[in-house]
Amino acid sequence: MFPGNNFQTYPFRVTMGMNMRFVVVTGMSGGGKSTALKMLEDAGFYCVDNLPVSLVEKFAELISMPGSEVGKVALGLDVRSDQSFEDATRVLEKLKSTGYQLEILFMDADENVLIKRYKETRRIHPLAMEGRVEDGVRAERKVLENIRRHADYVIDTSLLLTRELKEEIDRIFVENSEYNSLMVTVLSFGFKHGIPSDADLVMDVRFLPNPFYIEELKYKTGNDREVQEYVMGFEEAEAFMAKLTDMLHFLIPNYVKEGKYRLVIAIGCTGGKHRSVTLANELYRRMKDKGKYGMKLYHRDVSRQ
Repeated sequence: MFPGNNFQTYPFRVTMGMNMRFVVVTGMSGGGKSTALKMLEDAGFYCVDNLPVSLVEKFAELISMPGSEVGKVALGLDVRSDQSFEDATRVLEKLKSTGYQLEILFMDADENVLIKRYKETRRIHPLAMEGRVEDGVRAERKVLENIRRHADYVIDTSLLLTRELKEEIDRIFVENSEYNSLMVTVLSFGFKHGIPSDADLVMDVRFLPNPFYIEELKYKTGNDREVQEYVMGFEEAEAFMAKLTDMLHFLIPNYVKEGKYRLVIAIGCTGGKHRSVTLANELYRRMKDKGKYGMKLYHRDVSRQ
């Protein structure tokens, strides 16, 4: 889903000189860096990818010279075996101290997801050489741990579609919304198909009456109005939703404070088609755009036979 890294530049557009917005895009290989750069280019940024760390200061000087027509810049930095990436944080901090409005966007994903992406594309990890992809991913994470700590934004693309990544990029760099690097996923599932392995919070809603036993609702899902009205028509469903949203309004700011960047809220019923889907939809509706975090909705088992 996320293309590999190839050196390329994109045409620049706007004018602001030293007051330019300067975004450094870095992160794990396969985490979506090149895709993010292309989205920033679409948003009017002058984008340069794969610039060696040793040339970053000179690049910043050139684009900030009097008369420069560059107002928004996105610079891609990634790990290569022939450059000392450990110096990147020092260089970026130096640029900040000299007046550049520098922001760091770190693209990340789970180890298993990164390995899967590399195996699907049959690309060689830059730090794996002749070794295993797994070893390259772990070595890269160690090299990047310092710059990740200093990042202004962390986007985890493990569960993101390209469309959802664009929404996050636009929210930060186009709409200029305040961003806390937390992506909240509301996930419905069926217990008979197993609890999602990536769930942080698991809610069991099997205490509610099951629409499966109502003939006219049996073959519908929680995405259908009739099922939603049936499930939410119970007093217990409304009380559960009120208590859950209240708890999340307390938990999420504290997760943000602790630096958590992904929260998966799994809501389960027996088959994952009726009650869990209804309540996941309702939770998403009540919480979307209510805080400074991203949200997505996913129904894991709604299409299962």
